[in-house]
Amino acid sequence: MQGQDVVTEVESPPETPATAKPRRRWGTWGTRLAVTACVGWLALVVAHIVLSGRTYVWGQVDLLPPIVFAAMPVLLAGVALIARRVRWRLTVVCAVALLFGASYSGINVATLWYTPPPAGPGAITVVTWNTMYWDQDMISDGEKTTEDFYSFLRGMNADVYMLHEYAHVDFTPADIFSQVQPIDQRERLREAFPGYQVVIVGRNVTLSRFPVVASRGLDSTPWLPEEFRAVPPAMREYAAFYNSQALRTDVRLPDRVVSFYNAHLYQPPSRLLSLSGDRSRGRVETDRFNDSMRKASLRALEADMDGNSQPIVFGGDLNTTPAMGIRRMLPDQLVDHTRALSSLYPTTWAVGGANSERKFGAPLWRIDWLLSTSDVTVHEYEFVDPKGLSDHRPQRAVLSTG
Repeated sequence: MQGQDVVTEVESPPETPATAKPRRRWGTWGTRLAVTACVGWLALVVAHIVLSGRTYVWGQVDLLPPIVFAAMPVLLAGVALIARRVRWRLTVVCAVALLFGASYSGINVATLWYTPPPAGPGAITVVTWNTMYWDQDMISDGEKTTEDFYSFLRGMNADVYMLHEYAHVDFTPADIFSQVQPIDQRERLREAFPGYQVVIVGRNVTLSRFPVVASRGLDSTPWLPEEFRAVPPAMREYAAFYNSQALRTDVRLPDRVVSFYNAHLYQPPSRLLSLSGDRSRGRVETDRFNDSMRKASLRALEADMDGNSQPIVFGGDLNTTPAMGIRRMLPDQLVDHTRALSSLYPTTWAVGGANSERKFGAPLWRIDWLLSTSDVTVHEYEFVDPKGLSDHRPQRAVLSTG
């Protein structure tokens, strides 16, 4: 039409959609890693609670430094921050793992508030120590002498000593039972400890300032599988080295008779990380043997203590860490005195670094213990520097009965 503007509607081209940002998927590698690590650790802790001490197959996990059961979930809680969408759920997983694993961590929380009662006039001093093959210098390349060894023992000035590994060793033979070399230092012991009574069974030695009224080695053979009961040919002349890992000594103290149990258990199953391999048999067979010997020794101790109405002091190298489930086999009447130690994470092994027995050494484990019946009171308890004479710290305690 004339005189009117014609409006033409022009279609504009379609807008080009903005480039979509890549979506953050739950399945990113960081999140998957965090989920796998946190859930995997919780699964391992649960499996450890179920399997530790019940099967030798779990022995390799038993060898973890106990502190790992507290440190790992704390570290993984930091890893959980990677997984933004599930971080709180993973934090809960880590908290549960810490809760379940805390009792296996070896952390001595009770030391923060517990103070042992002061010792009275009737208290005695007890020392228990794995000497690491007696006076054979395994750490200092011959720098330590026999006199150094006995001087160190006397310096601890104990009323009762419970000592282990009264023997020497030669790692050359393939047969592990042929490596042990018996020694006879009774006269030297009497000279070094005049007035003490000396009791020796197998590789355990108990020295007492007080009268010994009875003593005997505990035979673990009845609790061994049939295949392990026979004494190996290399040990037939000193069978107690094989069939007795605990020495009971009844000592007459001024107020009453007390039973001292001096124990040194076999090493835990450790075929993949063996401390010193048994070249005469397969590693799986070695693990089965060690596990059987440990359990047989604990059953022998339990059977003997069940029939003992006297106060009991039980100490030694149990080759058992706070993380090992085999602790549940310890006799029920025994009380653990860890809370009397001043350390938040007490350890007894392996001190002194590498040595002729192992290529690695760091004090990350506690495998030496002192327990008693409830009628024994511990007033002082400490781990002593072995001064390069052993890779175990001696345990020293002041205690009384009544």
